[in-house]
Amino acid sequence: MTAIWLIFALMTGLAVLALLWPMSRRPAFAAMPEGEARIATETGFYRDQLREIDRDAARGLLAAPEAEAARAEAARRLLRASREPGRNPGAVGEPALRRRRAASAFALSTVPLVALLVYGIYGSPDLPAQPQAERLAHARAAGNDLAAAVAQIEAHLAKAPEDGRGWTVIAPVYLRLGRTEDAIKAYENSLRLLGDDAGRLADYGEALTAAGDGVVSSKARDAFERALRQDPKAVKPQFYLARAAEQDGDREKARSRYAAMEAAASPDAPWLPLVRESLARLDGTAAPAAPAAARTGMSDEQKGMIRGMVEGLAQRLAEKGGSPEEWGRLVRSYMVLGDRPKAEATLAQARAALGSDPAKVGPVEEVARELGLDPAKAVP
Repeated sequence: MTAIWLIFALMTGLAVLALLWPMSRRPAFAAMPEGEARIATETGFYRDQLREIDRDAARGLLAAPEAEAARAEAARRLLRASREPGRNPGAVGEPALRRRRAASAFALSTVPLVALLVYGIYGSPDLPAQPQAERLAHARAAGNDLAAAVAQIEAHLAKAPEDGRGWTVIAPVYLRLGRTEDAIKAYENSLRLLGDDAGRLADYGEALTAAGDGVVSSKARDAFERALRQDPKAVKPQFYLARAAEQDGDREKARSRYAAMEAAASPDAPWLPLVRESLARLDGTAAPAAPAAARTGMSDEQKGMIRGMVEGLAQRLAEKGGSPEEWGRLVRSYMVLGDRPKAEATLAQARAALGSDPAKVGPVEEVARELGLDPAKAVP
């Protein structure tokens, strides 16, 4: 600690000396009387200006009339400076130069001392240096466990990007934090490094579905199908593939998948109420929607994530509009969530946004027929 302070003091001293040295040197005309020194300074300046004008004229940077006018003006100032020494209040004599040097020396010497004094009062000069591991430990002690863990894993992956296990660990954390694109990249890295696994593939497909505002894309379907090839009894890929069939309007295929899940489920399976609700909706016997916590058996975090994806799509379509396929997707998503009133309201919004052109509104009307939505009940 002492050595570093000595180095800082030496560097500060050298910087101050470098600034003060030029000001301490006496110019060649400093020995002259004050008036003569001032005249020598000003006449030297205007003579330099005349030479600069001549050089610019020779290079063609100034036209002849402009150069002549500039020479005349510089000459007039030169004559005025040499003939009227008492009319220039800005002249700097020896006393003024001394005062300026003294002020500069005081400022340059005082600023480092004041900075050290302030740091000594408000800073922590006695605090030992903390490497990253110690900083992360302090962050965890302060209650920032998740942020500290993410920072630690990211630092590790920056040094060891081929650590597939690290990517597998951080991917669901990214998804929980809403960093969907980062979660997708993390899952892709883990699959590339560790190979196909039913759990990783299912989680990867779920992240892709989250990025698609709750719509099971073709890429997500491929991930779920690969997961089922690894483990035919895996629940998550079965459910999302059933939802994909429902979103496509293939009610029979969706019902078959939901029914297979219900038949294989244990009575206390947490996802069984959601499967039964989906079956009831497809059969047209769904009861009025109950609060989400009572009807799905899903965690509040999962329900909030799914609802957030759908609401994100709804907000984007309301603000910027969208294609008939996107409007149909949103209608299907609300039906999957069991929110028929919002599905009907979205259908009405889609008709208003797309107009009466059959080529535009036709796909949305087809979705309405497939889902059993009565146009007469659509909310305006």
